[in-house]
Amino acid sequence: MMPDTQRPPHAGMRHVALNVLELSSMERFYVDLLGFAVEWRPDPENVYLCSGMDNLALHVVADTGGKHQALAHIGIIVDKLDQVDDWYQFLTEHDVTVMNEPRTHRDGARSFYCYDPENNVLQVIYHPPLSKG
Repeated sequence: MMPDTQRPPHAGMRHVALNVLELSSMERFYVDLLGFAVEWRPDPENVYLCSGMDNLALHVVADTGGKHQALAHIGIIVDKLDQVDDWYQFLTEHDVTVMNEPRTHRDGARSFYCYDPENNVLQVIYHPPLSKG
């Protein structure tokens, strides 16, 4: 096990992305019933919701006969933009399979994706509404 001093810091697992078949009903559920607010709607097939403490992304996927993988990915929030790159370097140095290099998104977030040992997708993300930096 690596000492904590060598591992970049993070602020917790506070981002989840779900693949959805019916965006409007899912949005109503999370907004009207659970109290999330719409943070950003980049296009008609994606909406990002925020509770103030965490972030939920809803992404429309094609209906494949009622079976689809609901979990798109989970995200670990970092508080500073450059910590995304620190995590990328740290994980690649430890032979973690990464999907892409860090990039800055249209909303000012910065992230990259990688796989855990059982092929779940993990996003390391600096997200301005949740990050403290």
